Amino acid sequence: MELEANTSGQNVLQKHVSFFDRNKDGVIYPWETFQGFRAIGSGILFSLVGVVFSHISLSGKTRPGKKFPNLLFPIEVQNINMGKHSSDSGVYDTDGMFVPSKFEEIFSKYAHTTSDALTKDELHEFIKGNREPKDYGNWIGGIAEWNILYRIGKDKDGLLQKETIRSVYDGSFFEKLEEEKTNSSKKKHK
Repeated sequence: MELEANTSGQNVLQKHVSFFDRNKDGVIYPWETFQGFRAIGSGILFSLVGVVFSHISLSGKTRPGKKFPNLLFPIEVQNINMGKHSSDSGVYDTDGMFVPSKFEEIFSKYAHTTSDALTKDELHEFIKGNREPKDYGNWIGGIAEWNILYRIGKDKDGLLQKETIRSVYDGSFFEKLEEEKTNSSKKKHK
């Protein structure tokens, strides 16, 4: 399955972050990111930390040509590719398009236990293998992102499945988590 632009004309990286654009106006504000984190089941403290980290690191980068900082720290979805950081997997190219060969490389290089999933140790090997020298801030960002994904996406055997990782790249993982949380909440109230 190849991931390309969706019917709204968004590239895969834009689709990845669009889940957090709760009102679908093309701009993600901190309160929308908070709502998105809560919608996928994150706690209040984690959601707040995620908001601060995301908006401080991405707002200025996705607002090219803006001379004055915006104290609301908006993230512009159409320019999210400008927020792409180094020390990453390369699965998104500089335009925000999905690179299938880089995605497959994750598993051919690091999936030693099973060919279509990563253990926690294999995930850490993968993160370390993508580090660029002295790129400490992005090392921390990568470690945080992937460890969060592992925590919320691993299966009962402690494996982060290939299809789960693919769904994170195209944004559908977040929608699935929100749906599961909503369904679980409905069952509790019956």
